[in-house]
Amino acid sequence: MRIEDYALIGDMQTAALVGRNGSIDWLCLPRFDSAACFAALLDEPGAGRWLLAPADERATAARRYREDTLVLETTWEADGGCVRVLDFMPPRVEAPDVVRIVEGVRGRVEMRTELALRFDYGSIVPWTHQDGGELAAVAGPDSAWLDAPVPLDENAGTTTASFAVSAGERLPFVLTWQQSWLPRPARVDAFTALDDTVRTWTGWLRDCPYRPDTRYGEAVRRSLLTLKALTYAPTGGLVAAPTTSLPEEIGGTRNWDYRYSWLRDASFTLRALLRAGFEDEARAWRDWLLRAVAGDPADLQIMYTLDGTRRIPEWRAEWLRGYEGSRPVRIGNAAYAQVQLDVYGEVLDCLYQGRQAGLHHDAAAWDLQCSLMDYLEGHWRDPDHGLWEIRGPRRHFTHSKVLAWVAADRMVRTAESGDHAGPAGRWKALREEIHREVCEQGYDAERNTFTQFYGSRGVDAALLLIPRLGFLPPSDRRVAGTVEAVRRELGRDGLVLRHRHDLDNLDELTGGEGTFLACSFWLADALALLGRREEACELFDRLLGLRNDVGLLSEEYDTERGRQVGNFPQAYSHLAVVNTATALASDPPLNTER
Repeated sequence: MRIEDYALIGDMQTAALVGRNGSIDWLCLPRFDSAACFAALLDEPGAGRWLLAPADERATAARRYREDTLVLETTWEADGGCVRVLDFMPPRVEAPDVVRIVEGVRGRVEMRTELALRFDYGSIVPWTHQDGGELAAVAGPDSAWLDAPVPLDENAGTTTASFAVSAGERLPFVLTWQQSWLPRPARVDAFTALDDTVRTWTGWLRDCPYRPDTRYGEAVRRSLLTLKALTYAPTGGLVAAPTTSLPEEIGGTRNWDYRYSWLRDASFTLRALLRAGFEDEARAWRDWLLRAVAGDPADLQIMYTLDGTRRIPEWRAEWLRGYEGSRPVRIGNAAYAQVQLDVYGEVLDCLYQGRQAGLHHDAAAWDLQCSLMDYLEGHWRDPDHGLWEIRGPRRHFTHSKVLAWVAADRMVRTAESGDHAGPAGRWKALREEIHREVCEQGYDAERNTFTQFYGSRGVDAALLLIPRLGFLPPSDRRVAGTVEAVRRELGRDGLVLRHRHDLDNLDELTGGEGTFLACSFWLADALALLGRREEACELFDRLLGLRNDVGLLSEEYDTERGRQVGNFPQAYSHLAVVNTATALASDPPLNTER
């Protein structure tokens, strides 16, 4: 199946991908970054999945989310009648559960289910047996139970059942996971869990200022729900995506594990949450950020695990064939050890925004910010790996220097506001020094554009953020020139690549990637700031049209194949939906200007 053929369900601690064919092909338990027990997404059904669908393979499906929730409704028209399947994960109490309810709508439909639990990314077939009318499975640290309303058959580690459902019948299936040394968790009543799940999601979104009947309201609400689903509730950390190794190019090698929290998302996340009125979530994210970055400023990383763990070793699951043959399948992400100076600006901008919005910090938080700034003062001239984690030599990336300027600027603003004391004069001088160097060395006067790095022949879509960050006003001719250069040199069928791998010997990896959706949204933002609102709205509408049937976006879009690529669903893309919609809305609920 295509990446866009999947829908997301989750309990704000992990998530599953459900295909149009009724198969759950990806699920990591008990956390987003745990080993997968269903990994068919990256191989074949034998790598683990849970299929629940009509026996009639000609049956056609239509699906949607129930109201403002993550309860997925798939309605099947099949030989003999119509049936509906509800898929969801209840808010976690004791253990993670996946609930699937089969409802007869019309006539009588023959159904089938196939459960293939494969722990540790498809490598371990558990020992299974039936106990008290339910299936029990165990292997090493993992155990699971399937509570089913129909007789189950077992064959070589795969559990199957055939049954029929008539109009008015409701048959619940519940899969529960637990550490193998603990007793079986209390059974979940599927129908009570359904009511609780609907109430949790609709209650959370009830006060959202973006109404579903307003322009962009539906898109913003679905993106907010997706972002909430990708937030690890115990800590407030936002996972970039719930998947690993979905390729940036079908058949390619640029396949990365995104089940972690990136500091580059910091200010975008806080801005989106605050603009949508979710102060509690914004504060939780801010607090996660403060905990994660605490320590020696020299040790600041570009990403952390959901609980703030720093080491994220990368290895390859060689037994998995990869999505549509796209190998390798990577677990972990070695980019955590890269040097990216932009993260200092991201963190300080995020904390500045939070303070401006009333999320006040204590004195210790300000001391931490001053320590980060002290380190940056001595190292902003260093080369780094850049925003996009390029696996090549360090360079003087222009965006990184702009974010160093952002760091100094936000610290100056805070000190001059009187909220906290600091050497505003020194920071102001640093701000001017960085600005002068970027304009001299990161700008190509002949082409009238800022460049990807000092002396580069290429451009970088991150340069579209220059006016939004306040580095230069939208009226500056260099801003307009950069926007046009990005469109000209990185444009693909109206969308935008992050950068070009074939210029400047950026890295040694083979293959390319699709257009980057967040960067394409940034182009819409930049066009709006330049006063080209009609173009901006046209691009934004087109981008919204790339969402799948349930409103989800991956990381990238392959314009040649006409399909989504990259990890899915991608928080960066959905953050961009919220922030760009706010920027373009005729009556935004919060001020969009700094």
